[in-house]
Amino acid sequence: MCLHHLLLNRKRLHAMDLTEEIDQVASRADDQVEHIQNEESTKHALIIPFIKALGYDPYDLEEVVPEFTADFAEKKGEKVDYALMQDGEPIILIECKTAGAELSTDQAEQLFRYFQFTEARFGILTNGVKYRFFSDLEESNKMDERPFHELDLFEYTDQEVEELKSLRNSTFDLDEMIDAAHDLKYRKALLEYLQEQWQSPEDEFVHWLTDKVYDGRITQNVRDQFRGIVEGALQQLVHDKVRGRLSTALQEEQASAAEEFSPPADEKEEEEELPDGVVEVDGEVVTLEDELEGFRIVQAILREVVDADRIVKRDLKSYFNVLLDDTNRQPICRFHFHSKTKRIGLFDEDKNEERIEIETLDDIYDHTDHLRKTVQFYEGNE
Repeated sequence: MCLHHLLLNRKRLHAMDLTEEIDQVASRADDQVEHIQNEESTKHALIIPFIKALGYDPYDLEEVVPEFTADFAEKKGEKVDYALMQDGEPIILIECKTAGAELSTDQAEQLFRYFQFTEARFGILTNGVKYRFFSDLEESNKMDERPFHELDLFEYTDQEVEELKSLRNSTFDLDEMIDAAHDLKYRKALLEYLQEQWQSPEDEFVHWLTDKVYDGRITQNVRDQFRGIVEGALQQLVHDKVRGRLSTALQEEQASAAEEFSPPADEKEEEEELPDGVVEVDGEVVTLEDELEGFRIVQAILREVVDADRIVKRDLKSYFNVLLDDTNRQPICRFHFHSKTKRIGLFDEDKNEERIEIETLDDIYDHTDHLRKTVQFYEGNE
């Protein structure tokens, strides 16, 4: 895929926007969690922003119903904290716990009961930082005891956010989401099982693999001999796969670079509108020379208030991050340079981002005071 098409695709994908939004929720969570003392403040500070990130308006009762009630035989008037709605019916139920509380199956009892008496097919158990996503994949109208997905706002990957895109209000489709949850749950379970076998293969697993290649009678001695062979084969397989991926990635990057410098005739005019100076392609992450130069400018601006090596860059699919101490809890600024108009994202004390248009990289110096105050705020020097 040429860089032009890669950049266009990035703008179209909902998951890119969701990644940005989850990043902001995560930054807010890290800032707020130490001040939270009860469930209500957890909802206000952490869970409502997460609901908004999924595209639901927490102040529109047609989309989000707080304290959702459904009467059933065992208990009358019992409430679940939030119900996300579609066409007048609940589609996702959310049970909230106080930030820092452990999440267990026992704490999901209300979700289990509500599954039997509402149309909802998905439930979320959360303490505002950790989110566990449930469905009824094993038995209809009975919520599974094991979540099909988990997200920790203090430790997550782009792929874990990508898995949430089907839950967004703008793209929610029940059948599609059920299929995605089914695939995700059992793929995760298989990966966990294979990881366990890779680290310490069980007798049954060793026996099964041995039977595929060994013609003799499989005794305990044979299993013991093959245990080391199985471990070695699995490790070599992983090693070869990783080496193959690295080789393929290098070839693709070289091919992409060649396309950049020799674009097809019908794309030359469009390519001229793209930011100049692409210096690196890592999967779908494209790093621009302007981003690196902007990063160096920010380092220079902040040298008077903090050591330059504490200012760290982190390039993502949707933007270029500049962080203090390499943590998304302390964002200094963001560069949004993959378009005709360049913007710098600046943060207030609540870590809300304001995007400001700049004409040249020198315009970054116009925001020197703001950038220094942001770092001083994190350092507690104000």
